[in-house]
Parts: sequence; C-alpha cells; structure tokens
Amino acid sequence: MAIATVNPATGETVAVFDPLSEIEIEQMLARAEAAFGSYRRTSHAQRARWMERAAAILEEDQDRFGRLVTTEMGKPLRSAIQEVVKCAWACRYYAEHAERLLADETVPTGAGLSYVRYQPLGPVLAVMPWNFPFWQVFRCAAPALAAGNVGLLKHASNVPQCALEIERIFLRAGFPEGVFQTLLVTSGQVARVLDDPRIRAATLTGSEPAGSQVAAQAGRRIKKTVLELGGSDPFIVMPSADLEAAVSTAVQARVINNGQSCIAAKRFIVAEPVAEEFQRRFVEAMERLKVGDPMEAATEVGPLATAQILEELDEQVRRSVEAGARLLTGGRRLPGPGFYYAPTVLTRVPENAPAYSEEIFGPVAALFRVGNVDEAIRLANATRFGLGASVWTSDPAERARFIEEIEAGMVYVNAMVVSDPRLPFGGVKRSGYGRELGAHGIREFVNAKTVWIKA
Repeated sequence: MAIATVNPATGETVAVFDPLSEIEIEQMLARAEAAFGSYRRTSHAQRARWMERAAAILEEDQDRFGRLVTTEMGKPLRSAIQEVVKCAWACRYYAEHAERLLADETVPTGAGLSYVRYQPLGPVLAVMPWNFPFWQVFRCAAPALAAGNVGLLKHASNVPQCALEIERIFLRAGFPEGVFQTLLVTSGQVARVLDDPRIRAATLTGSEPAGSQVAAQAGRRIKKTVLELGGSDPFIVMPSADLEAAVSTAVQARVINNGQSCIAAKRFIVAEPVAEEFQRRFVEAMERLKVGDPMEAATEVGPLATAQILEELDEQVRRSVEAGARLLTGGRRLPGPGFYYAPTVLTRVPENAPAYSEEIFGPVAALFRVGNVDEAIRLANATRFGLGASVWTSDPAERARFIEEIEAGMVYVNAMVVSDPRLPFGGVKRSGYGRELGAHGIREFVNAKTVWIKA
C-alpha cells in the first residue's frame, strides 16, 4: 500500500509520501539512541511539564487535528475531535501519576534494604493502526515517554499526515529532538527496523497476522512486545436488563468509529424472553442512523476507511447470507463516491458463516438468541478472540458469573466497553497480550530491577 492520504468520503487522493530511504532510517535510529542516553536522566517533573504542554496543544488545536483525522480515515468530525481531547486526558494522567507509579517499591527481606526500581528500556517501536490514528498512538506513547523511553512510530500507511502531526506535537511541547519520531516506512521495511539492536521493544495494535509476525520476529531477538489485536466482543442482554438503555448503547457500541473498532460490540447475545423486542428496537435504531459526509454535524456513520475494507466487509456479509444468515436490514454498499456501507443487522447466523467466527470491521451486527446464562457464556467464549465484553443484567448472581467466566481482558457491566487511561487495556487468547494504560501500561516497557543491600 502506498503511503498516502485518500479521503474515504470521496475516494480522492489528497497527498502521497515517499517512504524513507535506508540512510534516513539509519539516521533516525541513531538519533533515537542518542536521545535516550540523555532523556532517560530527565526528572519526572520535567517530563510531566512536557506532557502537560502536549495535552494543552491537543486541546488548543483540537478542531484542526480532528479535521485531519476525519479527512484521512473518515470518522464523523465530532468523534474525531473527541478522540483528540481524549489524548490530552492520557497525557495529563501520566503527567500527574507517572512518578508515583514508577516509584521505588520497598520489599522487606533479610537485607538492610531491598527494593524494586523501575528503569526505562530504551527506544520502543510502535506499529499503529489507522482506526484511532491519534488515540492509539498517545495511549502507548504517553506512558512510554513518561517512563523515560523514546519512541519511533510506524503508523498505518493511510494516515501519514496524522503521524507527522503527532511528532510535531511532541516537539512543540518541548520534548527533545529524537524522543519521538515518525518513520514513514512501508510494512516491508518494519522488519529491518525491528531487527535493529537499538530497538529494545515493540508494541503493535492491529490485525492478528501482523501481530503474529511482529511477535515472532521480536521473539527471535529476545525483545519485549505488547500486542493489542482483534476482537469479536459479545454484548449480552439478559431479561433483567434495562432494555431501553441496552438497545441505545448497543447501537452506539456497534457503529462507534463507523464500526471499525477492536472493542466495538460485534455479537449481540440476547436471552429469549427479551430477544424479539430487543431485535425490533435494535433494527429500527440502526435504520434511523444518519449515514453521510463525516464533516457534517448530523452524520452518525461515515465511510469505511479504505476501498479494500469496503470490499472485504461486503464479501463477509454476502458469504454469511449465502451460508444461511438472515438479513434484517442493510447488507449493501451505498451509491455514490466514497466507501460507504449501510448499517446492517444479521440474525440466525450459522457457525460456518464469516459473521459467526471472523472479526467484522464495519457497521454490521450479528444477533444471537440464547435460553439461559450458561448458553450466553458458552456463546460469548466461542471465539478465538478475548478482548472485551459488555453484559447487561440486574441480577447479582448473573453479574458474578459473567465477570468470572467470560474469557476476555475486560468486562463492562451495564455499559459499553471503552478505554480509560486509569485502567489497564488489553485482551487474552488471539486478542493479544500485555496491557496498555493504567499502572500496568506504564510498567510494560521498564526494567523492574531488584536491588538488595546487605545490612
């Protein structure tokens, strides 16, 4: 894929960039190594000042940054601006809490003094996706830089202007040259960067095949990795749930980011006593959604990010219907320029259909009916993914079982799954390993050094 901005609302190519040469890559790696040598010795207070300034820049220029996000990947402008503001929240969280989260931890032993000290690892390569082009980067960059590491960003090839703007934000905030750099490189050039001994660790958010490839390569070099991969999140509704709240949240949870989110609800598992009513309300709400120009305030669902994603989604829906799934609404591309797909609802989805087992990255929901809690949990876990889950119930016993038995990195009760700087974010099974955000996130790329001093 070329490194280019293609407006998903029109299909127009806005800008094209040449990938870095081998000489340019070498220069940036050398700059990162040199920057780490001095940056690691800066104080928490100094890093916090720079991080606070980055947050202020994000808020001051939120409209401009939001328009850039919408132009490059197509989400509604209101959502794009909210994404930028959320990045400021992450920066402020680590500016305020990094020193406490990384403070020496005294451990009583037979020594005169024994403790754990957290120290940065070095240059960290971040391979990031296009769907949240600011948030995905800041949620790994803010803790990594707050801990004293330096970052090199290989962003998705369809959001190069966002990638370059993020580098400028850190420079404008006062971070030294080389502490955060954007590498405009192709996917084929990532292996060369990851193999370089100056890269000490890597983090990837993206597809299962990409994560597997990066993890395997990093493993051969004994380098730490964090992977946040795909999801096929269940959204479970039991008879005791507040049905009105469940339906309105279900629609939002399915079409957030035009349906292109790893933590979007994708499989809606509803207990039989309320299944018919939930289905009726859900389909009606999906049909009322305003699909259109993402720059317009009234738009709720914009275009998919690329022509290829549109093709793949349309193929998944077509094959699911051919396998026996029943189409309740949507199921088609929308006419005109751009990469638009109608909000879609499928039901009676058989096990051999793509909508049953594959991650669906677009505004397509699959409805399932179950008879009891046992069936709901069994179906929720019947996937190779294990990222998040949303469960809706007023029954304490049901809530306890869902929390204990659902195989996921996150379980949200009577709410949709979201990321929060204060809480660890990540999954299990084929959804990856390691955590971003919270205390766990900032400790992923540090050396937990044991210190033992004889009495």
